Amino acid sequence: SDKKGVITGKSRRKGFSYKASSGCVYKYTFYPQSYCIIGANLKEKAQKAFDTLKSVFGYKNKLQAPRLTKVVLAVGTGGLIKKDKNKNDFVSGRLAKISGQKPTLRPAKKSISSFKVRQGDPIGVSVTLRGPRMYQFLDKFFNIALPRTKDFRGLERKIVDDIGNITISVKEHTIFPETADEELKDVFSMAVTIVSTAKNKEEGTKFYELIGVPFK
Repeated sequence: SDKKGVITGKSRRKGFSYKASSGCVYKYTFYPQSYCIIGANLKEKAQKAFDTLKSVFGYKNKLQAPRLTKVVLAVGTGGLIKKDKNKNDFVSGRLAKISGQKPTLRPAKKSISSFKVRQGDPIGVSVTLRGPRMYQFLDKFFNIALPRTKDFRGLERKIVDDIGNITISVKEHTIFPETADEELKDVFSMAVTIVSTAKNKEEGTKFYELIGVPFK
């Protein structure tokens, strides 16, 4: 490889291109190559849950401690699809950029005549993240995206439900750095659901505090 060269273009979001003295141009991107490094800190915290919480809940086995199972990003497009038939494709493209994984269309389970919806019509888009992509997304979500929300003061503790899961409403998808430059008419909201193995609300709240969820 030729070490002598010049950086021809640089972008905080996409990465940079490198032109070697031989004339060859190499392009480097920040995602998804760095996602495992970005999520490593959060994964470490989750793995240390047993050591921190065993004195509080009396755990005797590491498998008793809560663990993150999956993260689901969901967008409802039922009303938007009437105005723009290509809305599902647009939302799918943006979710793919945000999550690093291809989303799936969600069909209607039954027909509702008052909403002009037939069974099987695509009325939403969702993506389920597990493993390294899940940790990478949560690290970015807690430390970059949520603080960019207008008038953000932290999340309410009551968002943790009785079975230890969290559903966070995101009003504007532009809080994510991958889709920051978006026209106002294209902005959409989404729901981010974090699923864990916590047995109850108290256990879930302590676990989420430990991994860095920005509560008030």
